[in-house]
Amino acid sequence: MSFTGPSMASGGKTASKAFDFGKTVVVKPKGKHQATVVWLHGLGDNGSSWSQLLETIPLPNIKWICPTAPTRPVTLFGGFPSTAWFDVEELSEDAPDDLEGLDAAATHVANLLSTEPADIKVGIGGFSMGAATALYSGACFSVGKYANGNPFTANLSAVVGLSGWLPCAKRWGKELEGVDGAADRAAALPILLCHGKADDVVSHKYGEKSSHALSSLGFKDVAFKSYSGLGHYTIPQEMDEVCAWLSSKLGLDASSSSLK
Repeated sequence: MSFTGPSMASGGKTASKAFDFGKTVVVKPKGKHQATVVWLHGLGDNGSSWSQLLETIPLPNIKWICPTAPTRPVTLFGGFPSTAWFDVEELSEDAPDDLEGLDAAATHVANLLSTEPADIKVGIGGFSMGAATALYSGACFSVGKYANGNPFTANLSAVVGLSGWLPCAKRWGKELEGVDGAADRAAALPILLCHGKADDVVSHKYGEKSSHALSSLGFKDVAFKSYSGLGHYTIPQEMDEVCAWLSSKLGLDASSSSLK
């Protein structure tokens, strides 16, 4: 998740691995459909578990798409297979980034959003590794392409990351400088980061550094929320803030949420 060291280069690979993604659960909007958000689970989890929570929150105008990551060997677990959006070697600032896995996950997310009607706003959110994938997707949207050079096709209106981090933080500066319109897309993309101060899995400082990194890269609409005593999980207060933020940034009907 390198903030200070170089990210792992793609090494000029011409062949890519095939990733078999798991089951996708869709939570249909209970009111008028105004937005669609892909929500990405954390390491070892699945889309179904988050869909049960998202079903209960007061945002009836959002359709939630909850995919499940591929089951793959994870270096952090000594090669033991687990559902993971990409491979991780360690949770530290100088760990290399799995660009191939990140590109595959972000491409899968964009494909899930590709059939949404043109008048529907779309966003990406996630928890832990899912948050990292969401933030990576937001950066790819801003530069207009993935690390492998393929075009990023989804037109994002919001990104939410809970208890996560920004992958490849060092590479985005050069990417944003070299693409027409990238700075404007970055400046206009709303991003919400939330992190517990007692998180013992993904340290709070990684979320804080990710927020600072995004701001320094020209993402001008970044909000960072900290929660005292919160570990590596979510709480109603945090989800309440996510609801209120999404209602505001996606321009949902006032009746779509009881939160002000």
